Amino acid sequence: MFAFNPLQPVTDAMLGLLNAIHGVIPSYGLDMILLALVVRIALFPLAQQQFKSMAEMQKVQPLLRALQAKYKGNPQELQAATMALYKEHGVNPLAGCFPLLIQLPILLGLFWAINSHLKDFARESFLWIGSPVSHAFPQIFATSLAELDMPLFVLYIVSMYVSVRYGSPPSSDPQQAQTQKIMAFVSPLMIAYFGFRYHWASALLIYWLALNVLTMAQQLFMYRKYGLIGGPKTAVEPAAAAALAGGKSSARQTPPAAKGGSTSGRAQRRSKRS
Repeated sequence: MFAFNPLQPVTDAMLGLLNAIHGVIPSYGLDMILLALVVRIALFPLAQQQFKSMAEMQKVQPLLRALQAKYKGNPQELQAATMALYKEHGVNPLAGCFPLLIQLPILLGLFWAINSHLKDFARESFLWIGSPVSHAFPQIFATSLAELDMPLFVLYIVSMYVSVRYGSPPSSDPQQAQTQKIMAFVSPLMIAYFGFRYHWASALLIYWLALNVLTMAQQLFMYRKYGLIGGPKTAVEPAAAAALAGGKSSARQTPPAAKGGSTSGRAQRRSKRS
């Protein structure tokens, strides 16, 4: 079916891992769920690093907006100041892309592994797939894990929407927040189009659905751990942002010592008059 596979080593590794799991648990439906769990655990350190970077990025957002206001109209100085800010706080804006880049070969490798061995999945059933009901309504339900199952496909599309829509912490930038909402609709629609057109095997859908559920659970844990949702705000950041913007508010304030001195001076004048 596939004459050339540039990810053949990844495909062989995923197929070998799947066969090893199948040797212990002879159910490809459960095997796909366990495979998603193994992949999620293996990528956990990278995901943790990603969320650490996201937490640091969220902390420097006030300072970054202050720099944008201060160097408005001067892109060269803004770029230099932004890089210096990232270096000072140890932030890497591209750190969040690494887990995605690593997951993509795994997804494609598993896709080729399953599609090149569809005959093995054509004899497998799972839950309602392959049941008498599926044989009575083959237009809706898959009769094996090698066929497209519409209820499972709908569940995967819904999980894709939730994962994309709520997979990133709320953005304070209105434009970025709007982009997240648009992508939450566009990505599932694209997946739905290609999945329906090419009749993805139910085995793939089980893996992707399980991976989405595990990913969302991990994201919720990481959000709470690193304070990405409802995290405490420090008082240092607004002050630093005001200083970067020009420190106008601090210049307008009268020092407490000066206020105290004028009060004592008025008290002395009153005592002399009395």
